[in-house]
Amino acid sequence: MTKRIRKAVLPVAGLGTRFLPATKAIPKEMLTIVDRPVVQHVVDEARAAGIEHFVFITGRNKGVIEDHFDLAYELDDTLRKRNKLKELEALLADLPAAGATSFTRQQAPLGLGHAVWCARDIIGDDEPFALLLPDMLHHSHGKGCLAEMMDAYEKHGGNHIAVAPVPEDQTHQYGIVGVEDRNAKVSKVTKMVEKPAKGTAPSNLHITGRYILQPTIFNLLANQEPGAGGEIQLTDSMIALSRLEPFYSVRFDGDIYDTGSKIGFLTANIAYALDRGDLGPQLRQEIERLLES
Repeated sequence: MTKRIRKAVLPVAGLGTRFLPATKAIPKEMLTIVDRPVVQHVVDEARAAGIEHFVFITGRNKGVIEDHFDLAYELDDTLRKRNKLKELEALLADLPAAGATSFTRQQAPLGLGHAVWCARDIIGDDEPFALLLPDMLHHSHGKGCLAEMMDAYEKHGGNHIAVAPVPEDQTHQYGIVGVEDRNAKVSKVTKMVEKPAKGTAPSNLHITGRYILQPTIFNLLANQEPGAGGEIQLTDSMIALSRLEPFYSVRFDGDIYDTGSKIGFLTANIAYALDRGDLGPQLRQEIERLLES
């Protein structure tokens, strides 16, 4: 019987240097996709999948993320007095339950693996957990990416990685997995390679930034030697873990936007806005007008 996944780790300590000067004082995770911060979209995905507790790995100048997931008494009171109950209800609906968020400092930019390791005492040594990279928005018109992974986990147990195809000539830019059946929705992982040399990738399926991991990963991360860039690489420890426990790929068939890049961020804003009935039709007209000018 698989152990239920209740907690999710969200690494939000990055400096967002690709978006300077916008991120000089505002965390990149608080930049908005339409009218919701990037990190809120990711939390929404996790909540829809049944996650109950959110562990944020933060750094200096990230306090506004903590404030975002807290009550804002003055704002709530003002909305209530002005009878803006719809807006107030929306804010309260997004608010996690009391005690359902934890924040811990990474303190030094030592890589994704180190960020995950910082969550070890909050997750515990006997509980599997989800890991979501907030830069990577997984846009689906059906069941969300993490929800699909939860379904696969309940059936197979073990560890799971969300994957999606990329053009063969771009595989050297990504973490790539080899699988038993690249056409299957869920398949056993046979190999993991971080940015393989051109022509050597075991498939065209790249790791998209959603994971379900067993707590065994923490012991491996604790002893992991620095890898590429002098950082503790999560992939290195996952490769070691794959020798001990099974890994499965879960193919995501929606759209993925890297909001850490300017093009990905802008495209995500357009895609999410076009999906909305209150914005989509008018935005489509404005886009057509701009393209014709």
